[in-house]
Order: sequence, then C-alpha cells, then structure tokens
Amino acid sequence: MLTIQDIRYRIAGRLLFNDASATIPTGHRVGLVGRNGTGKTTLINLIADGGSLEAGEILTPRSHQVGILPQEAPGGPDRLIDRVLAADVERNRLLAEAETAEDPNRIAEIHTRLADIGAHRAPARAAAILAGLGFDETAQQRPCGEFSGGWRMRVALAAVLFAEPDLLLLDEPTNHLDLEATMWLEAYLASYPHTLLIVSHDRILLNRSVSHILHLEDGKLTLYSGGYDHFERTRAAKLELQSKMRVKQEAERRHIQAFVDRFRYQASKARQAQSRLIKLSRMEPIASVVEAQTPRFHFPEPDSLAPPMVTLEGVSVGYEPGNPVLENIDLRMDPEDRIALIGANGNGKSTFAKLISGRLKAESGRLKAAGKLKIGYFAQHQLDELEPGETAFQHMRRLVPDLPNPKVRALLGPFGLSGDKADTPVEVLSGGEKARLVLSLICRTAPHLLILDEPTNHLDIDARQALVQSLNDFAGAVVLISHDSHLIDLVADQLWLVDGGTVAPFTGDLEDYRRHLLEVRRSGRRERHNGEPKRDRKEARRAAAAARAAFADHRKRAKQAEKQIAKLTADKVQIEAELAAPETYNGSADRITALGKKKSAIEARLAETEAAWLEAVEVLEAEKDRAGTGESGPQ
Repeated sequence: MLTIQDIRYRIAGRLLFNDASATIPTGHRVGLVGRNGTGKTTLINLIADGGSLEAGEILTPRSHQVGILPQEAPGGPDRLIDRVLAADVERNRLLAEAETAEDPNRIAEIHTRLADIGAHRAPARAAAILAGLGFDETAQQRPCGEFSGGWRMRVALAAVLFAEPDLLLLDEPTNHLDLEATMWLEAYLASYPHTLLIVSHDRILLNRSVSHILHLEDGKLTLYSGGYDHFERTRAAKLELQSKMRVKQEAERRHIQAFVDRFRYQASKARQAQSRLIKLSRMEPIASVVEAQTPRFHFPEPDSLAPPMVTLEGVSVGYEPGNPVLENIDLRMDPEDRIALIGANGNGKSTFAKLISGRLKAESGRLKAAGKLKIGYFAQHQLDELEPGETAFQHMRRLVPDLPNPKVRALLGPFGLSGDKADTPVEVLSGGEKARLVLSLICRTAPHLLILDEPTNHLDIDARQALVQSLNDFAGAVVLISHDSHLIDLVADQLWLVDGGTVAPFTGDLEDYRRHLLEVRRSGRRERHNGEPKRDRKEARRAAAAARAAFADHRKRAKQAEKQIAKLTADKVQIEAELAAPETYNGSADRITALGKKKSAIEARLAETEAAWLEAVEVLEAEKDRAGTGESGPQ
C-alpha cells in the first residue's frame, strides 16, 4: 500500500502540495493526472527517493521494491537483452551465487528460489518485452550504445517493466514510443500484477490500462475509481453539485443576514438574531468553481485551393542515392484531407513527411504539388532550435520583419501567447508553450497543409483536447504522425500505413490496426501491407463497417475472455502471495490445503479461459479470410 499523508512541499517558494493525502491499495493501477506544472513529476520523484518534505510523510511497505523509469538513456557495450535481464537483481545475484556455492543445502535453497521467481523463463520474458517495444531478435543482440537516445529510453522502459517492482512508477512512458509500441504498452500495463502509478496525458492509455485516477489540483490529491473518461464525468458532476450547493448556501446566508439586520435591535428578537449570527459565522463557505481555462489553438484559414493538392506517382525517396527508404508510392492528397501515418518507428513516417513538406526530394517518380500550396511542418526538433534567451515576440518578429508590432502579436495570440507570455524568454516557457510557439511560427503564412509530427508530446490532456477541436475546425488538410490514438481517432479520417518500404492506404480504423498488429505478433512476422485498390472511399468504409459488425460477436467473446484472464491472474497472484507469506504456515493445515486447492482450481480455469480466448481469436481471423477482407486492415 502507498500512503501519502498530509504532505507539504515547495519548489522555489511555490507551494506544490498543501496537506495533500491519498491512499493507494496494493494492486491498484493508478493514473496521476493534472495540468502541466502542478507537480506530477515531483510527486513521482518524492515517492521514489523520499525527498525532504516540509510536512507529512510518504509510506510504502519496507519489503516493497519501488521501480522508476530513469530520466537518462542507458548506453554502453551491453547487449539489449543483457541490459534488460540485469534489471532483475535477485535473479542475477542467485545465479552468480549458484556458480560458487558448495553447501548442498544452500545450493538447494538457491535453485528452489530460482524456480519460485521463474528464473528459467526470464530470457523469454525479457525478449517478449523488448519485442513489444519494437526490438526484433537481431536488434536485441546489438550493443545498447549503437541506438539513438529515444530507442535507448525504450530499453530503460523494458528493463523496469521486466523487473516487475511491487510499486512501478512511470512518468510519460509513451513519449519515446510510436503508436505500435504504445498499443502494446497499453495491453501490458492493463495486466500489470502489482501496484502501478503512471503520469500520462494519453487519454486512451488512461482508459485502457488503469483502474483509478489520482487527480492533482490546487495542491490536493483526489482518488477516483475507473479510467479517465469516468473520472472526467464524475468530476464534472461533482463540480456541478458544488456550484449548486454554493448558490444554495449564498441564498441561505442572505436570508439569515436579512433576519439579523431586521431584528437584531428588537428586544423580543435579539436572542434569535444572535443565534443566527453565530450560525452565520460557523457556516463554512463553499468554494466557487473556477476552472482554469486552456488556451485554444486557432489555425488561420488558408486560401481556397483546387484539388488535387499533392499527387505522387511511382515516387521513391531516401537519404542516399540508390538506397531508397520508401519507393513505389502512388497517392493523392486533397484539401481538407485528414490523414494519420501509422507504422513502426524506423519504417519511414518522418521520411515521408519530409518528402511531402519539400525537405526531401524524390529520387524517382513524379511528385506534383499545387502551385500556390503552402505547408506548415511541425517536428519535435524545432523546439530544441528555439533561441532560449529570446521571447516569442522576438522569434515571430524575425520571420515577419515588415509587419507592425500589433500585427506580430496578433500572430501569437491565437496560440495562447498573448500579453506577458509573448514577452517571456523561451527558456522560461513550458514545453507546451514552446510547442504553441512553434505552431504559431509555422502558421504565420496560413498554410493549406499542416504536417504535425508528434505535436502532443508536451501538451496536457486539456491542451490535447483543445488541439483536437482546433484541427477539426481547420479548413486545410492535416497529416498526423502521433502515438496518441485519441488524437488520431478524433481527427483522422484516413490511415496510411508506412511499412515494407512503401506507403499505402489502410482500410479500417485503429481497432482494425490493433488486430492487424496482434496477428503479426502472434505469427512472429512483419508483413508488407499492400493497401487497398482504388475505389470509392464511401464504399470502402461501408464494407469495413459491415465487416466489423460481422465480427462483433467474436470480438466480444475475445474481450470477455481477456477480462476473465486478467481477473484470474490477479486472483492467482494473490493466493501465491499468501502461500509465500511465512505467517500463513503458523495457521492451520486446513487453511494451507484450501489455498493449494484454490490455486489449482484457478490455474485450471485460467487454462480453459485462455483456450477460449485463442479459439475466439482464431474464429475471428478465419471469418476475416472467408469474408475476403484482404483489402482491409489485417493481412
């Protein structure tokens, strides 16, 4: 159990936690949410290292292992698989001791403990986690130092997941992941067997992977049951009730005050008036509901442009002549298209974005863009290229030197950088504010096409929702690269899969793509997706919708089985914990026997449920094949 009791903590004089309290029972999976700057990362670090609190305390059981995702990427000559295996300290210690132990009793103890912790399954489990995070078998054998910082952060994540600490602390673990790895992580965390506390702005992850939401606001912590959507509804109802109660209380206060004012000097009513005065003084005021407003993004409306906006015919592109990253691309983009690029990192999504934006030239084939086409291109590296000592106003002024000052500021205002924010040095701005600045800079020309490569990495949930609304209002076209499936779901109406050295339309939605990835992982292969033949888009959507409806029953059975597997697994873990506890053996033998029988029964039911799940999935795949869905998502 994690107990946060009346903690008070300041940074640079600013009070982050003011008598904040929360209790997280063992086994809960909790999402920690709150506006940027409220102290979520600080709380995670305080839990991990116990920092110096001004007041209060943070308690975890002494025997519990606490694991936190490190801030720095690992490096060095160790193979990825070895780096992950090294995270299980007890296993490594026992294996080393087994090499030198001579006492037969100690040797027996070591091997018994190795069997208890599943040491023989460790290499396979480590490999499965690395594979889920995007490392194939060949990559797992390569030295850690050969990978870029983002990929090495995935190794750090794999290591802490493999260690399976009693309390797992994760701070924005999806920031270095692509959509595919994020989908895998959602499923993995949903069945994490111990306590989890995760800071994330990924709404889908917070709906799929956690059982509770811990909300940090105004220095206080409030625990809600359910995922993020349930938290949002519950909190909205709570705020509405609070607002109504405040109105009611104000009416009662006015009524009491009117009585006092009228009768306090009349002898016959003086005692009653005094009584009401006392009641008035003891009436605890209900705080008014003042929601902090999230600035919206207002993308300027572009000039009209006749279709097609961009056409690609047999295009190949790469960074070295004769060695294309992508080839044989045949696509078309029109005004108001909403396209999300999907596919694992390293397959060429950013390469394709650079091609469309004009930052890379086609090696062969034909790329034709409308003559007056203006493109706004957003990428994460642009935040690092901002001048720390300059203000937002100075950045914009340099790009539009001929505009008067009021018009320069008018270009910043629609992105939440008005007033003092426009005159604040970049080094003081938050990550989200820097992202808004870059967006304002690329939108100064009112582009017809926005290419956004991971635009939400530094935005909190409310800001992400504001971005969704603004992109849906935008009159131009949008190309998205994002691991945020909520953003893709609500903005994109087309998915283009970057895989197998090319780019092609993917018929279906993200749920179809999830199933495609599941099949690929089950079969142990990565296949090239050939895309759909050219046909009417509405017809393709109707066909995809009909196919999804036909498979709904089997999909439901599979989901029910998944939930049952998760519950049975949790029950099994609980019983195993009881059997491992020394105090259990101080009780009656009947109790121990009952626990053993219960464990056997659960294991049997677990095997049956897993078989039912596998059968449902196989029937689902078979029906797809019979329905002739070769032009749909899964291949």
